[in-house]
Amino acid sequence: MEKIASFTVNHLVLQPGVYVSRVDRDPATGMVVTTFDLRLTAPNREPVMNTAECHTIEHLGATFLRNHPTWAERVVYFGPMGCRTGFYLVVFGEVTSEDILPLVRELFEFVRDFKGDIPGAAPEECGNYLDQNLPMAHWLAERYLTRDLSDIDETRLHYQ
Repeated sequence: MEKIASFTVNHLVLQPGVYVSRVDRDPATGMVVTTFDLRLTAPNREPVMNTAECHTIEHLGATFLRNHPTWAERVVYFGPMGCRTGFYLVVFGEVTSEDILPLVRELFEFVRDFKGDIPGAAPEECGNYLDQNLPMAHWLAERYLTRDLSDIDETRLHYQ
């Protein structure tokens, strides 16, 4: 069986950043789809995100992206990686890390600054609505913005 693309990346050296994980043509529609690896923690070297803050970022991120004035129609999916070290963002079109970086910054600024009730965090809207941690989601978003995205360079935009 062939390895999937994300398992071919050396996670022992991977740093937090914004990476193109893969670019595919959807066989059903013929449309090009780009998958981004939004890596928030250094795999196997930093603690992973707990499910509550990961869940909160997923709710806020999906809401933000699907309401974005420019990108809403191009967003296919936003959700956590199973390893809880980051998120996948899937968009229609062939898009580079440099192209998506402004949107990723906007997204995490939205998470960092969000106040109020978490969208979709009600029992009739979510299968695990109590598993939320907004203060920790704020902390992770702030750290990602300042530590990893503020002076981002080639090594955090393209897999090495």
